[in-house]
Amino acid sequence: MTKLKQSNAMWGGRFSAGPDAVMEAINASIGFDKRLARQDIAGSRAHAQMLAACGIISDSDAEAIGEGLLTVLSEIEGGTFQFKVELEDIHMNVEARLTELIGAPAGRLHTARSRNDQVALDFRMWVRDQCDAVEAGLLALIAAFLDQAEAGADMVMPGFTHLQVAQPVTWGHHMMAYVEMFGRDLSRVRDARARMNECPLGAAALAGTSFPIDREMTAEALGFARPAANSLDAVADRDFALEFLGLASICATHLSRFAEELVIWSSAQFRFVTLSDRFSTGSSIMPQKKNPDAAELVRAKVGRINGALIGLLTVMKGLPLTYSKDMQEDKEQVFDAADALMLAMAAMAGMVQDLRPNRDVLEAAAASGFSTATDLADWLVRALGMPFREAHHVTGALVKMAEDKGCDLPELSLEEMQKVHSSINQSVYDILGVYNSTASRASYGGTSPDQVASQIARWRGALA
Repeated sequence: MTKLKQSNAMWGGRFSAGPDAVMEAINASIGFDKRLARQDIAGSRAHAQMLAACGIISDSDAEAIGEGLLTVLSEIEGGTFQFKVELEDIHMNVEARLTELIGAPAGRLHTARSRNDQVALDFRMWVRDQCDAVEAGLLALIAAFLDQAEAGADMVMPGFTHLQVAQPVTWGHHMMAYVEMFGRDLSRVRDARARMNECPLGAAALAGTSFPIDREMTAEALGFARPAANSLDAVADRDFALEFLGLASICATHLSRFAEELVIWSSAQFRFVTLSDRFSTGSSIMPQKKNPDAAELVRAKVGRINGALIGLLTVMKGLPLTYSKDMQEDKEQVFDAADALMLAMAAMAGMVQDLRPNRDVLEAAAASGFSTATDLADWLVRALGMPFREAHHVTGALVKMAEDKGCDLPELSLEEMQKVHSSINQSVYDILGVYNSTASRASYGGTSPDQVASQIARWRGALA
């Protein structure tokens, strides 16, 4: 058995001996929760100011605490602070250093609070800050897609279902599909931030406090909309972290979908796009290779972000109220997921900004695979009054004829078409080209260049 250490001075009055070294190792969180230092110090300064305003501690003690905490923050940010594993977490490390700096007044800081509401506050503030960072990242990403959409509003490309050519669409329309996706991600971030913006400080260990504190004051000082209304829920709640991971997983899924398209489109078999050298790599053995590694890594990030969500859901699923030490396992996966999402968004924004669509290749691909067959069926309905099911059958027969001849639909002669249906006339050729096809899809939300331009304008107005 490893040797027991001396009791922790912050909580050890109840204990005659310190923890086993293994206990210390499994119990300590300072290795990762030091990322909460800025939030921890901001919360402590607001708490001290409130205690003084309520007459619970003296103004001089509050001033000493506030100044001392700023010194601690400067040491942490300057890289000179000595984090100690035996002090377990960021809260105790900060308080211990504060005691070294200012002496007895530091002991009054923890009046009317607990580490339970303290960590709930710090973590909530950190996740709230990440929501702001994700919002900024999404705005940059949406702007990059809008620029691509505007530059290629009338450029044609194949639209796919089942990764088979379906109908011609415009490049701008395809880019705007991702604007819509990331726009929903933006709304989820904003919704989640508003929902998590209530302050747990003052809930103390779980039951509130008998001291005459002002929770409205600390909530306002820390930028919260309101104090949390139930002290039990305030220290037990990690919905804010789960919701952040949920929106991060959805956003990462959207990133992964476009990353997959970039991998396919940049291949020699497709040649739809050219990725910039800034976001590509080479091969150590094959000199001709230009690998879409940034896209592949973005595609993979969703795995670890989804894993973080499942991990935290599993931690929280069976916990009774209120705080259990299990909840110390809430942070590392959120930190990792946030880092992964921010990196993936930044990489994708860079790739989209640099992306060069190959217009000629896209146009040729848009015209392949009988992509205007649906236009032909629609024309048979409109021009000849044919029921759609009959039009579908006639069009299928014409596609079979073209396939047998090794040509595309516009290359069939009128006489050949009339062998399938005698009423087909010369005006059918007006709708068979890919540009005619995309221009005709002018319903709201359709692929026509006019509709794309309208949607770009709507989004630019909304973002402005």
